[in-house]
Amino acid sequence: MATTEHPPESRLRTWMLEGLSDMAGHQQGPHAAPEPVHKGQPWWRVMCLTGVDYFSTLGYQPGIAALAAGLLSPIATIVLVIVTLAGALPVYRRVADESPHGQGSIAMLERLLTFWKGKLFVLTLLGFAATDFLITITLSAADASTHLVENPHLTSVLHDKQMVITLILIALLGAVFLKGFLEAIGVAVVLVGVYLALNAVVVATGLWHVATAEDVVTDWSSALTAEHGNVFVMVGVALLVFPKLALGLSGFETGVAVMPHVQGDPDDSEDKPAGRIRGTKKLLTSAALIMSVFLISTSFITTLLIPEKEFESGGDANGRALAYLAHEYLGNTFGTLYDVSTIAILWFAGASAMAGLLNLMPRYLPRYGMAPHWARAVRPMVIVFTLIGFLVTWIFDADVDAQGGAYATGVLVLISSAAIAVTIAARKARQKGWTIAFAVISAVFLYTTVLNIIERPDGVKIGACFIAGIILVSLLSRLARAFELRVTHVTLDDMAERFIRDIAHRKIRFIANEPDRRDVAEYRDKIEQIHHDNDIPSQDDFVFVEVTVTDPSEFEAGLTVRGEVLHNRYRILTLESSSIPNALAALVLHVRDATGCTPHIYFEWTEGNPFANFLRFFLFGQGEVAPVTREVLREAEPDRARRPRVHVG
Repeated sequence: MATTEHPPESRLRTWMLEGLSDMAGHQQGPHAAPEPVHKGQPWWRVMCLTGVDYFSTLGYQPGIAALAAGLLSPIATIVLVIVTLAGALPVYRRVADESPHGQGSIAMLERLLTFWKGKLFVLTLLGFAATDFLITITLSAADASTHLVENPHLTSVLHDKQMVITLILIALLGAVFLKGFLEAIGVAVVLVGVYLALNAVVVATGLWHVATAEDVVTDWSSALTAEHGNVFVMVGVALLVFPKLALGLSGFETGVAVMPHVQGDPDDSEDKPAGRIRGTKKLLTSAALIMSVFLISTSFITTLLIPEKEFESGGDANGRALAYLAHEYLGNTFGTLYDVSTIAILWFAGASAMAGLLNLMPRYLPRYGMAPHWARAVRPMVIVFTLIGFLVTWIFDADVDAQGGAYATGVLVLISSAAIAVTIAARKARQKGWTIAFAVISAVFLYTTVLNIIERPDGVKIGACFIAGIILVSLLSRLARAFELRVTHVTLDDMAERFIRDIAHRKIRFIANEPDRRDVAEYRDKIEQIHHDNDIPSQDDFVFVEVTVTDPSEFEAGLTVRGEVLHNRYRILTLESSSIPNALAALVLHVRDATGCTPHIYFEWTEGNPFANFLRFFLFGQGEVAPVTREVLREAEPDRARRPRVHVG
């Protein structure tokens, strides 16, 4: 028996476009969508899922801090910790209250802004979020390759191979996601536990050497005084420098995004998951405290024990300060173990960021009609993000320090947006004290963001490229999908149902009417005109359909149809929708399916330039209604014999 085989292109296409729901729903990470049934995990285990991103920054943060602040690194780090505990932590504890399903601060701001300005604002934030997550992938891979190349056992073999190794790590990450990647909280727990334990050993050893070595603290203090003078100058300079250390704030948005995985109380409801919120606050607080201790201690020992020249490009401590100390004071065997642990957690941080990207874009863009159909599938998006990762790595030459500014910009923009969102939320709740406090915190983060952008503009340049790319692709996608039937469901009230039953035994005729005065003359004249233009017998019956445009920037929504009788004789169906043509097309298709009869709908031609009218439809949901309604029907129902009839006079 002969069999028909799919051509290779068809099999490849089927594999590439395998549905997003098959994979993405199971991928954890920043902005992961909640699973339909989820019992949850204890908060401390979920903290480790956050920690693969947050704690892994210890791999490069001390070195970046030393380069940015020099001898002031410990003091600037203390400023960073104060901002973390007194600023970012209260903000995201409030975000957890306001966004208990892991939507994060972007969703909070989306609710506050409407129409196109809201959509464009969200697209801008998505650009910076994409910057954050993509630089997480490239920077983590670059730092992992640094730890590999600088390992004493491998440096002679892998010398000058950092770029190649970084690209291989990114490609490996993409290949794993093409096959299908299920992040396990259990793996994160092991990685974070081992990594923090090894860091604790390095920190304890470093502090012991600082305490027992002669004149180390004295030499540092003397050099600091000679360079900066008194304490007030040091603090002032530290306040100016600490924005360069903003990488140490990177875990908060992820901490809120993983909320759906936090175990709640037995009596938690989806509307009020009090236990989940409480657990998430414990997660955020514990992660911030742990990271704060490590930030201060690691910046202190690396500044005092590592020569300044080793932090510079080409130095043995560049991008791997703690690994340098591990090899120096604990031997190459322990140092290699530390390198392996660091490489593993950095790679897993890249995996978390990739999963975040795969869940972040589908959360918003499809709802806006701003994603091509293939963007709903995981594998094409993995290829796109992997190629962008290659490009970013090539642009920055796999340099950890060079990517720090771009990463910090993405992190700071998201935290600033979160601070502004909770300030607005507190103001709406009439909480004056919290409103003032969050406003001050917002000002601090905005200052930090602006200063970081001024000193290291690479981040905003990359963010602007992502924003421009997302907006361009989004608008082109929306334009390409303009004629889709984007009504998810149609619901008729009792009166509307009765109207349809009354005319179902005759030819079903609707008149699309743009409501004006809604007086007797308006409806009488409209019927007379339809009779005259279409040569319809005077005894035939009509039902008017009137659509009110709500938010034209929305793409998909349900449709509620209400019936009313005006002036004791005119039956009218009223609808609210983001688009008049889509609402009318959805209504007549629903009536056809409900009655088994083919409806007829009558229009007047719209006056004005056709191109201008199309722009009105694209942006504001109205314009040249008749031909657009017909085109929506043509795409929704290819069978011409079953397609509702459109008449224009």
